Amino acid sequence: MLLAVGRIGRAHGVRGEVSVETSTDDPGARFAPGSSLVTDPARLGPLTIESVRPHAGRLLVRFAGVDDRTAAETLRGTLLLVDSSDISPSADPDEFHDQELIGLVAVTPDGTEVGEVVDVEHLGQDLLVVRRPGGDALVPFVRALVPEVDVPGGRIVIDPPPGLFE
Repeated sequence: MLLAVGRIGRAHGVRGEVSVETSTDDPGARFAPGSSLVTDPARLGPLTIESVRPHAGRLLVRFAGVDDRTAAETLRGTLLLVDSSDISPSADPDEFHDQELIGLVAVTPDGTEVGEVVDVEHLGQDLLVVRRPGGDALVPFVRALVPEVDVPGGRIVIDPPPGLFE
């Protein structure tokens, strides 16, 4: 499974640098010079990082073979991806990578199956997308509503407030 670790933004300057908005907990490792990243759309990559530097809350990245502003602009909006098997689990027991949650069976505290986690959305607050027979439900990923995550057991306990699954 491929995971997005960043999205290319605007060109910066005239020498091929682009701004990159990162979506990874380890930008230093993911965007190290020499690293190669898969792209979406695939026809634009893979891209190899030549140089990187922080700038205004983002990274400025120069990719090998992208030598001017025109070439850099063609990359705008491109997703930068890594294979999920290259990402090690978090040492924090309360922190999870999206790929660890996707596919878990969602059950209520009494064990009633209510669906399956099919996605995680990051819209200011992390939301689990739970596929249910009547349609997808968005569940805020907070301890009050999700008291237990059992990745090895393949399940997640959701304690829904009234109306969440109706």
